[in-house]
Amino acid sequence: MTIRFMLPGKCRESFLVSGYNEYLKRISKFAKVSLVNLTEEPLSSKPSPIEIQKALDKEALRALNQVKNSDVLILLDVHASLPTSEELASEIKKLSERSGNLIFLLGSSYGLSDLLRKRADYSFSLSKMTFTHYLAMLLTLEQVYRSLKINSGETYNK
Repeated sequence: MTIRFMLPGKCRESFLVSGYNEYLKRISKFAKVSLVNLTEEPLSSKPSPIEIQKALDKEALRALNQVKNSDVLILLDVHASLPTSEELASEIKKLSERSGNLIFLLGSSYGLSDLLRKRADYSFSLSKMTFTHYLAMLLTLEQVYRSLKINSGETYNK
């Protein structure tokens, strides 16, 4: 199994980068894993809704160019359901049986384009609260690691 995490922009907070590296190392015991930083489309300080949509569509097209038809695309989307850790583990298990290539994609500061939602195989939300996409990535890495532990029958401290 291969798992690729795609994140717009490059995180500069060292404590988050350290957390990414720790969870990528842990996940690597279960799958080949990588984190890909995507280019964020530049926007003015007060972009219009049309400018935001155009930027999101450009970001989506760049991301989709890196997704093969056989890949399973999983979106983190504030508009999606809020699964429990067990439900997420079950969904990851089911999706990984369909294809051994999973891609977890987070949106940029303004969210996701509908182009991504149309291609996605599964979408979920982490919380009803708002997080930076860099913090959301750390939470995603932890939940994917937790899911892999659950699916392998191993215990994970609560």
